[in-house]
Amino acid sequence: MALSVHKDSSKLLDSGKYVRYTPEQVEALERVYTDCPKPSSMRRQQLIRECPILSNIEPKQIKVWFQNRRCREKQRKEASRLQTVNRKLTAMNKLLMEENDRLQKQVSQLVYENGYMKHQIHNASVATTDTSCESVVTSGQHQQNPTQHSQRDANNPAGLLAIAEETLAEFLSKATGTAVDWVQMLGMKPGPDSIGIVAVSHNCSGVAARACGLVSLEPTKVAEILKDRPSWYRDCRCLEVVNVLPTGNGGTLELIYMQTYAPTTLASARDFWTLRYSTGLEDGSLVVCERSLTPTTGGPAGPAALNFVRAEMLPSGYLIRPCEGGGSIIHIVDHVDLDAWSVPEVLRPLYESSKIVAQKMTIAALRHIRQIAQETSGEIVYSGGRQPAVLRTFSQRLSRGFNDAVNGFADDGWSLMGSDGVEDVTIAVNSSPSKLLGSPMLSAMGGGVLCAKASMLLQNVPPALLVRFLREHRSEWADSGVDAYSAASLKASPYAVPCVRSGGLPGSQVILPLAQTVEHEEMLEVIRLEGNGFAQDDAVLSRDMYLLQLCSGIDENAVGACAQLVFAPIDESFADDAPLVPSGFRVIPLDPKTDGPVTTRTLDLASALEGPGVARPAGETASNTYNLRSVLTIAFQFTYENHLRDNVAAMARQYVRSVVGSVQRVAMAIAPSRLGSHMGPKPPPGTPEALTLARWICRSYRFHTGVELLRADTQTGDSVLRLLWHHSDAIMCCLLKANASPFFTFANQAGLDMLETTLVALQDLMLDKILDESGRKTLCSEFSKIMQQGFAYLPAGVCVSSMGRPVSYEQAIAWKVLNEEDSHHCLAFMFINWSFL
Repeated sequence: MALSVHKDSSKLLDSGKYVRYTPEQVEALERVYTDCPKPSSMRRQQLIRECPILSNIEPKQIKVWFQNRRCREKQRKEASRLQTVNRKLTAMNKLLMEENDRLQKQVSQLVYENGYMKHQIHNASVATTDTSCESVVTSGQHQQNPTQHSQRDANNPAGLLAIAEETLAEFLSKATGTAVDWVQMLGMKPGPDSIGIVAVSHNCSGVAARACGLVSLEPTKVAEILKDRPSWYRDCRCLEVVNVLPTGNGGTLELIYMQTYAPTTLASARDFWTLRYSTGLEDGSLVVCERSLTPTTGGPAGPAALNFVRAEMLPSGYLIRPCEGGGSIIHIVDHVDLDAWSVPEVLRPLYESSKIVAQKMTIAALRHIRQIAQETSGEIVYSGGRQPAVLRTFSQRLSRGFNDAVNGFADDGWSLMGSDGVEDVTIAVNSSPSKLLGSPMLSAMGGGVLCAKASMLLQNVPPALLVRFLREHRSEWADSGVDAYSAASLKASPYAVPCVRSGGLPGSQVILPLAQTVEHEEMLEVIRLEGNGFAQDDAVLSRDMYLLQLCSGIDENAVGACAQLVFAPIDESFADDAPLVPSGFRVIPLDPKTDGPVTTRTLDLASALEGPGVARPAGETASNTYNLRSVLTIAFQFTYENHLRDNVAAMARQYVRSVVGSVQRVAMAIAPSRLGSHMGPKPPPGTPEALTLARWICRSYRFHTGVELLRADTQTGDSVLRLLWHHSDAIMCCLLKANASPFFTFANQAGLDMLETTLVALQDLMLDKILDESGRKTLCSEFSKIMQQGFAYLPAGVCVSSMGRPVSYEQAIAWKVLNEEDSHHCLAFMFINWSFL
């Protein structure tokens, strides 16, 4: 009988019928699936042998079960993802509807004010000083009358609570109402994966920015992160909670003193005395709002601290609303008056630009929260086994160390050193830097830290492009001997100063990515400087050196953002508590206080890509199109022993002067010409315009191969250049000169990415430098064929980028580019399906 049942079961299996598994069998299969979701045939057979309860199941059916199980898992994950996206879209839709309602209210108010102004103009009997139509925020900024001051006396908790409640009302009117005339920042498109909706103030007292967005964290966690301002606001030097008072409604009042860094050596730092009010609303939202306290409202009566200017925070804060299904909707308002009149006139745009406030405070807060949310959910995987919090700490320490060097506060131990009569470079010394470096043993070794710093104005130089060039082409401005000096002093001890070899050994740099933020606006990386030399104990050492580097603001599309490159020498151990002595560059655009956007086109190619049909913003003329100014701050730090301090100071001063000279040369190459449309460095003689060259490249490719490089129906006008520029394969051209190595003159975006360079620095690259030995041999063997036949297909190979990184490609095509007279102009290459190894 048993035999008969077994045969019937086998027939069912052979006929492909569905097998109903027992709970015990499912449990056994699930255990295997947890360890191996896709077992091999041998593993399935082993499973049947080891599990008697599966002995009556055919291997084919076991395979089908795992296929179905993987399919169900995939469907479950996709369903979960779609639910998450749906929740985001629902919340974003709600946010956009509220924003639309707010904009409609703003339009209504503007229409009303417009009608009122017309009435004022046509009715001379009405006094021009009538302010009945002023907005809530304007009336809120007027001085209170003596009766109101007595009612808001801050000497008692009731008075502070009255100030807090008034601050709450004004903040909410800015966050969700029409108290400020908000203008949306360009490039901030709303969406479930965007940073959020960002706007800046227009014609209001002080400078203000507003943002709202979604994050996948609970409101209480978001409030905790935002209140810890030093963790995300890089310009915050310190924040001290002087006093905390509970309120009867379950909230808290905090009296806060905050200091912020100055962005450049040419201005003073700012400090604030504020009252922060944290409470909950009836709809379950959390609010954290803040405003400055004056002497009449409980603030300090004395002047600001030494080297600081007292600034004012107008009602600002965070509104955090819970979302259905988890997460939060955040409204952020930052409204400050930075006392722009206390700085030199040329720097006032730094303190009058709402875009800078938006980038440094408002957007920075949203990005920080999103970063932590993705780290918490496990969406971000970091290399090197470092925890996200550790890497964030490294970024904060680099930024903070550079800010300390730029500002040179006396209470940190800094003092100015006598100059050599030329005030272009300032030297500051710190003989007790234990507070800065976090190690008390350093001061006992008889040395300190010396900083050489300078600031300068740049004309028509996009900050993002300049910092990107400095990052990618360190050899253009750095001295390998000074790099070796810094690395050797760190290697031996914080104050061991070796003798630097004059000139140093030349070496290349290799960038090793370590971490980057969600939107890639900030990158933390390790730089390996290969083959640099230094002398120590009468022995010349040649070894790799390492820098920990932080790069930010190299996106040219970011409005109002400053670009920064900060680095510090580290040793091979790269310990979590390693002392960091940061140096670097900071470039901040001096965006004039205007309502129209500022164009920052940088290269002739980028200009040509816009096409003739692109409309310019209203009011933009040829005279102001290139009127872009920025301030560059350079600060380099060196350790020293007391008996070598003067020598190190002289070396540092001379080195920073040489760096300034190098940066000025780079800036002149990058800056657009005021005399014509050319916006890059002067091309080699005989080099055509980008659009003409693009046509020659495509026409020659079609002539030699019989195949269209681009779609034939779109090769009209300047669309050829746009299509070539955005082509997925790397396309580049090089000139062949007698008795000289071929050098590159043009590359599309994929080509620049592959070579890890820019159009400015492309002309410094030689063809034989990027090809490996096999590639050079192949090109030599095919060169005669290319010149006679016009083209050749080259096999798969490996080349090297300007950063020293190997790049593989599946195939390369080389062809002659002919000009209008069908004469040879240059050689073009196309590397197909390339990728970094």
